[in-house]
Amino acid sequence: MTTPADHDAYIAAAPEPFQPTLRRLREVLARVLPEAEQIVAYDMPGFRIGDAVVASYAAFSKQCGLYLRPHALSEHADEIAAAGLKATKTGITFSPRRPVPDDLVERLARTSREDAGA
Repeated sequence: MTTPADHDAYIAAAPEPFQPTLRRLREVLARVLPEAEQIVAYDMPGFRIGDAVVASYAAFSKQCGLYLRPHALSEHADEIAAAGLKATKTGITFSPRRPVPDDLVERLARTSREDAGA
């Protein structure tokens, strides 16, 4: 995938089965982070407040990823595990068949924003 111009272009270029999941993720993040600028950084769509990228997402060949500030992931590690998802220090990988629940995305995004001091 070439570097997309914006979130819409990124989602349109993603594998078709992932597009509804990516659209939903974008909607939830935009609702929770209304003050954030929607950007593309590191070839991924993201949400920036001031100088801090507080959330971003991506599609790969077999899975999607939600990326947040490390404190958000460690703060919600038990909830992530309870949802049957795998997390790294910077993100959660998931499939469209088992997306990150909207309410968990909301809590993660709020914690990421707070961690960024925004």
